[in-house]
Amino acid sequence: MKLITAVFSGETVVGVVPEGEKAAVHLRRAERAMDGKETIPASMLEAIAQGEAFLSRAQEVADWALRHPKPDYVCRLDDVRLLAPIPRPAKNVFCIGKNYVDHALELGDAADVPKHLIVFSKTPTTVVGHEETILRHADVTDEVDYEGELALIIGKKGRAIHREEALDYVFGYTIINDVTARDLQERHQQYLLGKSLDTFCPMGPWIVPRKFVSNPNDLRIETRVNGEVRQQASTKQFIFPIESIIETISKGMTLEPGDIIATGTPAGVGKGMNPPRFLQTGDVVEVAIEGIGILRNKVGE
Repeated sequence: MKLITAVFSGETVVGVVPEGEKAAVHLRRAERAMDGKETIPASMLEAIAQGEAFLSRAQEVADWALRHPKPDYVCRLDDVRLLAPIPRPAKNVFCIGKNYVDHALELGDAADVPKHLIVFSKTPTTVVGHEETILRHADVTDEVDYEGELALIIGKKGRAIHREEALDYVFGYTIINDVTARDLQERHQQYLLGKSLDTFCPMGPWIVPRKFVSNPNDLRIETRVNGEVRQQASTKQFIFPIESIIETISKGMTLEPGDIIATGTPAGVGKGMNPPRFLQTGDVVEVAIEGIGILRNKVGE
């Protein structure tokens, strides 16, 4: 089961994509048709706040809808427009820097491999969905780069979370492209501006609930630009695994349902090539993660 935020016949709704990725279920309409109840939330943030109660109900409604399909609540996936699963996060997106040794080395040397977690953020206005356009921002930057990453969605409120319990706080997983203006990043000597231009956080195409991902610290990840493989790694190469990330961030900071944490990118970014190869108008970037899916975006003007 994959959870989507989508435009379904002009209405923005929370839906489900069943196995096979051919259909989309409008959960609220299907629930009303099934038993007349209205428990499915209108937004993904509300759904995440309901936690297991929502996931159980969504599975029940989707299973019924597929057994009793009608066009007002079951349609082809190609007939809906996918938005980012959380189109407008409540907070900045947490991001982890240099979480793969090879990536740290390609942008520096052994001294750049972190001994402690590097955390920065991207503003909510950066978020766009699958197949939406990444703006080139040619008036602002000459060095637009890609960074394919696994992202996790927090499912319940917590502070001082021990790593042994950390995965219990995860609602699910999605894909993020941590698009970066490298020249802004260097010029301003910090990450926020270079990471937070509008459209610089493509996310999606959906959220896969935690129970369907057996080990998030061992997933294949690949980034392609115009079909050319640029990044290829596994999350088992994390310097700081997901449990450590959650433990560290939550030590003195409360994590809340709907918080998003991008876990870092592997080697192969454009900045690390000789000569560097930055994104240009017309380029198509795909980030594929095992068990999650493929996030695809085109670079615009």
